[in-house]
Amino acid sequence: MKAIFIAYNQAYNQEIVELLEGLGQRGYTVWEEIGGRGSESGLPHLGSHAWPTRNHALLSVVKDELVAPIMAHLRDTDAANPDLGLRAYVLPVEAAL
Repeated sequence: MKAIFIAYNQAYNQEIVELLEGLGQRGYTVWEEIGGRGSESGLPHLGSHAWPTRNHALLSVVKDELVAPIMAHLRDTDAANPDLGLRAYVLPVEAAL
């Protein structure tokens, strides 16, 4: 199993949830209304007057076979809208309860 951590513009929330659900992935945790700024490109999402948009973050522990289709979809989404600043990271899961 792997954990996928996704940080994204709040505009992507429904699309990302539908992606997971469409692949049969039921479980995830979402953090809403978070701020951030990418290390290489993209615009800040700080919830301020100058940078009013916000990010969400999602963590989902998935079966190994779901990693590739999830990441491929996220790569395509980011490539189509690079200024929105979608980022995703795959992490090992050593134990689960």
